[in-house]
Amino acid sequence: MAGPVFLSGDPAADRRADFAESLAASGDTDGACEVMTGALDLAPHWIAGWYRLGEWQEKAGRPDAADAAWARCVAIDPADPLGAGPKRDLLRPQPLAESLPPAFVELLFDQYAPRFEQALVGKLGYRGPDLIMDALHAAGFTGAGHALDLGCGTGLMGQHLRPVCTRLDGNDISARMLAEARRKRIYDRLDKTDIARLEIGPERYDLIVAADVFTYVGALEDIVAWCAASLSDTGWLAFTVEKGEHGVTLRDSRRFAHAPDYVRDLLTAAGFTGVSLTEGVMRRDRGADIASLCVIASRQPHGRLREGDGEARETA
Repeated sequence: MAGPVFLSGDPAADRRADFAESLAASGDTDGACEVMTGALDLAPHWIAGWYRLGEWQEKAGRPDAADAAWARCVAIDPADPLGAGPKRDLLRPQPLAESLPPAFVELLFDQYAPRFEQALVGKLGYRGPDLIMDALHAAGFTGAGHALDLGCGTGLMGQHLRPVCTRLDGNDISARMLAEARRKRIYDRLDKTDIARLEIGPERYDLIVAADVFTYVGALEDIVAWCAASLSDTGWLAFTVEKGEHGVTLRDSRRFAHAPDYVRDLLTAAGFTGVSLTEGVMRRDRGADIASLCVIASRQPHGRLREGDGEARETA
C-alpha cells in the first residue's frame, strides 16, 4: 500500500502498519495480522488498513475474519473505493455480485493511469483493439460517421477508430485515464461518465465500441439496452469480454466473465439480428492466457459464430 490514499492519518498507526507489511513480506502472516490489528486500534476508521488486514486473514486461512475486516471497510465507506464488497462476495461458494462499486473502478484506474499502457500492452499482451477491428471488417464494417468509445481509457481503442470515423467521442469513469487520452488529441469529445449509469439521450451513433470494459460492468442488461437505443438504424456495436461458462461470473481478479449464451441471448432480446461471437485471447493475466469473446452486433444479419473447436455456424 503506497500513496496518500492509503495513509491512516495517525503516524503511530502508519508505523505499525509498515512493520506489519515487513512481517507479511517475510512470511509471518499471523504476526502481520496481530500488528495490523494494533494499528487499527489507533485508527479504527482506516479503510485501507482494514482491507489489508482482510487480505492477510484470508491468506492465513481465516475467511470469517477476512469477511469481518472487509465488512468494516464497507461500513466505514459504503461507496467502497477499495472493492472490499466484491472480495467478501468471492468468499461465498458461488459469488452473487453482478456489478462492481463505481468508486472502486474509478480509484483502480486513477491509480493505474500513468503506467496503464506499458502494463497492459507491454506486460499483458493486450490486443483487444486489434481483435475488434479485425472482427468488424470481417463482418462487413467499412466506416462510421459518429463513433463512441465506451470506457475509452487512455485511448488505445480510439487510435484504431479515428481513421474509420468522421467524429469520435469517448467517455470513462477515471479522470486520470481521460487526461492521458486527451493528450493524444484523437477525440472530438471526452466526458467523465460512469457507463453503467448512462441515460438515453437524443444522440445516435453509427458505431459504439467497448474494448475490455464490460469485464468491469458485470450484468450487461442496462448497458446493452442503452447501446441499442443509442445506435442509428444501421449502427454497429462491438465489444470484448472474458469468456465464462455460465451467465455472469465474478472472478478472483474482480473482473467479470460472460458466457456466450448469455451474451447472445441478451443481444437478441435487445433487437440485434446480426450477432457474431469470435473466441480468442485478448490478454494474459498472472502468466495465463485469458479466453475472450469478441462480439459484433448490428440490426443487419452479418456474422458467424466461431466456436472454440474451429467450427462455425450462422447466428440468428
